[in-house]
Amino acid sequence: MVKRIELALTPEQAETEFNLRPLISRKLSVSKNEINSYRVIKKSIDARSKNVKIRLQLVAYVGEEQPPIEKFNTNFKNVANAEPVYIIGAGPAGLFAALSFLEAGLKPVIIERGKDVRDRRRDLAIINREGLVNPNSNYCFGEGGAGTYSDGKLYTRSNKRGNVNRVLELFVHFGADENILINAHPHIGTNKLPGIITEMRQCIIDHGGEIHFNTILKDIEVLNNEIKSISLAKINEDNTLGAEEKIATNKLLLATGHSARDVYHILDKNNIEIESKDFALGVRVEHPQSMVDKIQYSCNTRSKYLPPASYSLTYTKNENSVYSFCMCPGGIIAPASTMPNEIVVNGWSPSKRNNPFANSGMVVNVGLNDFKDFKKHNALQGMYFQSSIEQKAYTMGGGNLKAPAQTTSDFVNNSLSNSLPSCSYVPGVHAVDLHELLPENIKITLRDALKHFDKKMKGFISSESIMVGVESRTSSPVRIPRDRETFMHTKVKGLFPCAEGAGYAGGIVSAAIDGQKCAESITKFVNS
Repeated sequence: MVKRIELALTPEQAETEFNLRPLISRKLSVSKNEINSYRVIKKSIDARSKNVKIRLQLVAYVGEEQPPIEKFNTNFKNVANAEPVYIIGAGPAGLFAALSFLEAGLKPVIIERGKDVRDRRRDLAIINREGLVNPNSNYCFGEGGAGTYSDGKLYTRSNKRGNVNRVLELFVHFGADENILINAHPHIGTNKLPGIITEMRQCIIDHGGEIHFNTILKDIEVLNNEIKSISLAKINEDNTLGAEEKIATNKLLLATGHSARDVYHILDKNNIEIESKDFALGVRVEHPQSMVDKIQYSCNTRSKYLPPASYSLTYTKNENSVYSFCMCPGGIIAPASTMPNEIVVNGWSPSKRNNPFANSGMVVNVGLNDFKDFKKHNALQGMYFQSSIEQKAYTMGGGNLKAPAQTTSDFVNNSLSNSLPSCSYVPGVHAVDLHELLPENIKITLRDALKHFDKKMKGFISSESIMVGVESRTSSPVRIPRDRETFMHTKVKGLFPCAEGAGYAGGIVSAAIDGQKCAESITKFVNS
């Protein structure tokens, strides 16, 4: 007999009880000896009451043996001499597409403007230490994409996108902890992701694929509505470009992420149809982690058996919505700018989530009505709106990547902060009135949302919590239209827009799944 059950344990039980048979037997009203084996399939935290519980979903085998667990298999082929498929971008979409091509017997050739994870780390140190942004190697561009150094959350709200477990199992195959397979909100950590990404790269190269770093897409040639060639250029150490190289190809997987604005300009220049898209923009809110623990766990001091607390908040008024985005317990606010004259913030956590602050994006949906001053830019109007706020944030911050900031209490009361609490944002923060930075719709909606959140989480508004601007890269402001069945551009044969940069994903897992699906579609295209 196979039984699926749920146990509600105290945090201490969940950490210290290694034999759950007595609890399972009590739950099923059977003898302990009748339980041949069991396995945990899901683990989550229930903090809805003062008595926090750890909920375990298990499969118990009563009176029968557990069947062998199907071993995770990969079928990577040697593709050194196979037909090449060019992939622009080495983020999760590009990497997982490449792995799918290895299994399909096609040769992935990844083109990445940024550096590998090791060299990229040096540029991130310069950003934090000196406030200098390399436009081709930063928190957004480089091996692994924006996800490598922005937390490593592997949570997606929908299984409809595709096989989530397959993505998680591949992460484990390349070195991630197996607990991501059962945790309700799996998380790898920014400190561990680079090693995993390196293993993926090595696998691709070992099987005959190619990855070209410091190489940028300069043009796409379309003739009679079909892809004919791409033009690439090497990026020198001083960010000057080498000679362009034209490569003939009839297929292209475009997986450039949400911040490659030059790619949107290339598409627009070549009359390849793109569309303006709604996105979300706001700030990153940071509290002391102990404050979030106290609110969420209803305690003065968090139990050593509990992880740092997190939260998920939403608010809707009329057609405006506000939501928390990429919440990072025990995390750090990071400078995610891709150009020297802009401020963009994001957040990340190490695997242990052991920093003293908790931060989260707090963003408001924006659309065509917000972009009206940039209407002349047509499909790029949202991108120009986004850029204008980021540049204004840089000016208000005072330079050197200092970010404009205000306490939540002062923002709600519409008063300038005389002093700011400690903040994890390394380049530093500068006290401003964020009402002067944010457009009318955003600041009013955000203020109302904070008041609403303070009712749900008493103490959310405080002189100890800080709002840092600007959180603007939640998703792409541009969509590249594609067919729902073939994943091919609706007007250009052979062009496959993919994941976040094309407007079809949001986060590591959904981007990875989209990469796999695009690879599957390209394989069918090649074999047709």
